[in-house]
Amino acid sequence: MRVDTLPSRRYFVVSFARRGKTTRLFILIPFICLLCYYLGMAIISDDDKIINTGVKKNPNIKMESIEYDKTFENSIRPKDFDNYIGQSELKETLKVTLEAAKLREKPLDHMLFYGPPGLGKTTITGVIASQMGVEIKITSAPALERPRDIIGILMSLKGGEILFIDEIHRLNKVAEEILYPAMEDFTLDMTTGKSQTAKTLRVPIPKFTLIGATTKAGDLSSPLRDRFGMIHRLEFYTVEELAQVVMRTAKILEIEITSDGAKAIAMRSRGTPRIANRLVKRVSDFAIVKYDGLIDEKVANESLDILKIDKFGLDTTDRALLNLIIEKYDGGPVGIETIAAALSEDVRTIEDVCEPYLLQAGFLQRTPRGRKVSPEGYRHLGLKQASEQTTLFDF
Repeated sequence: MRVDTLPSRRYFVVSFARRGKTTRLFILIPFICLLCYYLGMAIISDDDKIINTGVKKNPNIKMESIEYDKTFENSIRPKDFDNYIGQSELKETLKVTLEAAKLREKPLDHMLFYGPPGLGKTTITGVIASQMGVEIKITSAPALERPRDIIGILMSLKGGEILFIDEIHRLNKVAEEILYPAMEDFTLDMTTGKSQTAKTLRVPIPKFTLIGATTKAGDLSSPLRDRFGMIHRLEFYTVEELAQVVMRTAKILEIEITSDGAKAIAMRSRGTPRIANRLVKRVSDFAIVKYDGLIDEKVANESLDILKIDKFGLDTTDRALLNLIIEKYDGGPVGIETIAAALSEDVRTIEDVCEPYLLQAGFLQRTPRGRKVSPEGYRHLGLKQASEQTTLFDF
C-alpha cells in the first residue's frame, strides 16, 4: 500500500468528531480506565517510597507475630472433652448423648446453649463436632438477613453436619419460619410462580444438627425454643476451674506462670474463661517488660492493679456504676436508663456487660423500682451504708 494512500490524522479526528455521543463514550472509556490505573499505581509507588524511607522496620517483629494474634482464639480452644475445663454436668450429659447417637448412627438432636457471654458456647460446639467426626458451619443470626441466606446454607449441608447459629435470639421472623420445617421434617418449603400459577414445593435436605447459642434465652419465640431437643445453661466458672484454664492457656502460649499467679488471675476474671485468657496475655506483657518474664502472685496482682481490675474482677466502669448509685442516688433504687445517661453508656451495655456479674457477685440488686447497691457492694467499696429507716428521734 502506498504511503500517500494512508488516511491522514485529520481524517481520524474528523471521523471521531462526527460519531454519536454514545459511540465516542464507548471508545474513550477504555483509555480513561487505563489512564486511571497507571495514575493509581504511580501514587501507590510514591507512597511506598515515602513510607519505606520515613519508617524503619523493627527487626524483632516477624510474620509469626501477626499470625499468632490471628490464631489466638483457635489455638487455645480445646478439641475434646478431656481438655475442656468446667461445665462438668453438661460434659457428662453430652458424652452420653454423643455415644448414643454414634450407636444409633443418626445425627444428634438439635441443641440450644444459653448463658452469659464468654463461657464457651462456641467452644463446646466445636468439641461436639470433633467428637462426632463431622464438619461444622458457623454463622450468626444477624448475618441471615434475607431468606436466600439461610436457604443457601441449609441446601449446602451434608448428612450429619452441624449448623451453629450464634446469637440465635436475633434471628428474624422469615428465617425462623424457614427453620421450622427444616428442623422437624428436614425439608424446605419453597414457592414457585405467581398469583394463580403459584405452587408450593417441599424440597428434602440432608439430616443435620442445629446448635444455637444465645445470651438471652427468653427472647426466643416458643415455637423455635420447643424444637430444640436439648437445652442447657452454661454456668460461671469457679476460681479453681479458671486457674486450670489459665495454666492451660499459658502452657499453649509458652508463658511462664506459677500456680499462685494463675489463681491470682483467676480471682479477677469474673468467672469467665474468655476474660481469663485475655488477662493472661495482658499480665504476660507486664511480666516481660517490667519483670523477668515469670508470672507469680506478686507480678499478677501488681499488673492487674495497673489495669485497674480489683480483686473481685470489677473494672473502672463497674466501680463507677456502684459509686454513681451510692453518691448521686443514695444507694438506689434508680432506673437503668438514668444510670446509662449518667455514665454516658448504652442501656444494653449496662444490662449485658456490667449487670450480670454485679448481680451474680451480690454487689447489685434489681428491684421493681430500679437498681440498688447491696450491703456487700458498700463493703467492697469501703463505704458505710446509711440507715434506711429514720425514726422520730433522729430529727
